[in-house]
Amino acid sequence: MTSLSASPRGLGGDRTLALLAYTAVTALLLIFMRGFVADGPARLLAPVLFGAFLLSLLFAYQWRAAGWAKTLVFAVGIGFVLPFMGRDNTSYFDLVIQMLIFAALALGLNIVVGLAGLLDLGYIAFFAVGAYLWGVFGSPQLGAVTGNPVFANGVNPNLFWLFIPLGVLAAALVGVLIGLPVLKLKGDYLAIVTLGLGEVVRIFANNLDVTNGPQGITPIESAPVPWLNTLAQNLGFSEDQYRLFFLYFLVLVVIAVVILVNYRLDRSKIGRAWVAIREDEIAAQAMGVPLLRTKLLAFATGASFAGAMGVIFAAKQNFIDPKSFDYFQSIGVLSMVILGGMGNIAGVFLGAVVVTLLNLMVLPTLSEVLQQSFPNLNQNLDPSKYQRLIFGLVLVLMMLYRPEGLLPSARRKAEMHADEPAPDSLVTQNQLEGDTGSEVFSPGLSTMKENDRTGSER
Repeated sequence: MTSLSASPRGLGGDRTLALLAYTAVTALLLIFMRGFVADGPARLLAPVLFGAFLLSLLFAYQWRAAGWAKTLVFAVGIGFVLPFMGRDNTSYFDLVIQMLIFAALALGLNIVVGLAGLLDLGYIAFFAVGAYLWGVFGSPQLGAVTGNPVFANGVNPNLFWLFIPLGVLAAALVGVLIGLPVLKLKGDYLAIVTLGLGEVVRIFANNLDVTNGPQGITPIESAPVPWLNTLAQNLGFSEDQYRLFFLYFLVLVVIAVVILVNYRLDRSKIGRAWVAIREDEIAAQAMGVPLLRTKLLAFATGASFAGAMGVIFAAKQNFIDPKSFDYFQSIGVLSMVILGGMGNIAGVFLGAVVVTLLNLMVLPTLSEVLQQSFPNLNQNLDPSKYQRLIFGLVLVLMMLYRPEGLLPSARRKAEMHADEPAPDSLVTQNQLEGDTGSEVFSPGLSTMKENDRTGSER
């Protein structure tokens, strides 16, 4: 019987110096070459430099290095390099915030799909619940709905802090209401029903007066934080960057809480119950796991992360409409989970970063460079128009050559390679002891060599 053990993070010796050197080189290249890659064909280097620097944060988590070095890399990257690039070019701030928002969504879906094994294709509906909750109350739409001039500009923007937990509760409640009638289904049937319910939420948003239908809602306010605005001003940020400066640090705090909750749940009794249900529902039920209650908890927990990020997304975008919450958004979040590594927090986070970087930076930059270099280029050759095709090809290649994802958990990796023949333990032991002969001894009926003595003769 072979036993599977998780491989330790950061194989090899201490990599403190390598981590510090790589971080320093990529950070300096990103900062000092920002002017060079701002125009012309050199813009194609911008995603490369930015992605290379983001890898330093992954290496700080994965590699075996001194604790102070890892802390320094995270502090410099999150506290200095990314805000500096955001001050110089607001698109970097916007991109990083989008990465973190989608990372939280992917971590929430990872609980439902990766741990509990429930294929949810309507997950973006919970995101819409949080976004419309604050979108209605934090904008003039509230005055239009109620007809009360007191709410002509929505509620007090300071109530934004209250609406983050309210978004969590509202999305969790919707998750329970959606989960109750459908969680008796399994596999493809569950996927189809959740897809339909997700579309129902979008259609409601597209037709109800309270959501302003297809016109969407704008402008949506954010919480005023005067002391943070003063800090941003002292650091050289312009007034139109204050909101992104605030939301950047807010999303960092929220994503830290999401990661902590994921980490604790993965190692808790509830997390083990989710895994048991994913592996074998009948066996889990026989061992005393309440199926419906445990599945509902997975749905509600995953939905709550999406609800909180929906509130922040509405405040960041300043405008929401039903097109932001269509079926393809759910597929995109699911792809992040699968691409990064289902069941692994770092892998899911990596998947969200890679997909967002591809969609919002790599393909648009490539499209703009081609249009500038070849003004008469056929519009049908615009790479941004083939975003889903390119992403589909990436997923197909991943499923063929690395189905477990870029950074899978040890459990997931073992599952995906379960059909591969395991090395014979006795042959391996014989080789370690220096016996390279062709004779193989069976563990059940082992014969003695000619010169071996029995146990009583020794």
